Amino acid sequence: MEPKKVRTRLLEVAYLEAGQAEHDPVLLLHGWPDDALTWQAVAPGLVEAGYRVLVPYLRGFGETRFLDDATARSGQLSALGSDVIEFADALGLGKFVAVGHDWGARAAYIAAALHPDRVTNCVALSVGWGTNDPNQALALSQARNYWYHWFLATSRGEAVLRETPKDFTRFLWSTWSPQWKFGDAEFEATAKSFENPDWFAVTLNSYRNRWGWALGDPQYAEMDAKLNPAPRIPVPTLVLHGDGDACNAPATSEGREAMFSGLYRRRLVPGAGHFPQREKPGFVSAAMLEWLSATRPFG
Repeated sequence: MEPKKVRTRLLEVAYLEAGQAEHDPVLLLHGWPDDALTWQAVAPGLVEAGYRVLVPYLRGFGETRFLDDATARSGQLSALGSDVIEFADALGLGKFVAVGHDWGARAAYIAAALHPDRVTNCVALSVGWGTNDPNQALALSQARNYWYHWFLATSRGEAVLRETPKDFTRFLWSTWSPQWKFGDAEFEATAKSFENPDWFAVTLNSYRNRWGWALGDPQYAEMDAKLNPAPRIPVPTLVLHGDGDACNAPATSEGREAMFSGLYRRRLVPGAGHFPQREKPGFVSAAMLEWLSATRPFG
């Protein structure tokens, strides 16, 4: 896939594209700490099945840039969800399928919840919907998993993120997917995206904002209000969760059926940790295509 760029209201978004322009679009949204390359083994199956695949680099990643120095480098989840719709608008897309992992899953959920007229189907990896309320009860085991959220709220965590971002993120890859033996080349190819001048600020704001330790961008205040409490999602939604995920434990996506008014299915990915699309791309691709075939997103 060749890199391209398009301008939205706030960003110049770098993205990868494959498939025919006239085919039905599928947006693949990456997470943190990751980038668009996370989908490179999944995208070909979608293209072969007749979809147009669009893979943006999120704000703060890769070659995506803010257009104005004065724009807040916010990583709040409502901003990520808004970016999805604005990216689709910039490309002239009407309806599309939103697929996301980690941060991208939260963005896909938000786009599907607030714009069901645009998002035909939602596929979320490694994240359950309605799991971002800081007032929600949190199992002690999951609190342990989230240590890095709170570490980044400290001056020590901020210094580690700024001074040794590769060491920090590589440690997370290793611990979140303990059975996955990724190579140096795979990590380094993606770690280049963390050299974006806004990556540090967007990352820090994202995790601090989630727990009320940093303000969000006021332009998303109305959107935040619509997301609290999390609304039910009306579009067909598939959740894929690695059965060995040591970041978001599989239990965090269990029992969420009541949060969906549309068709809903959850599947565990055997032998996968937090990065199923990298660890088990064949399973993920097949599960997605089966779901899209069954739910017929474009009629």
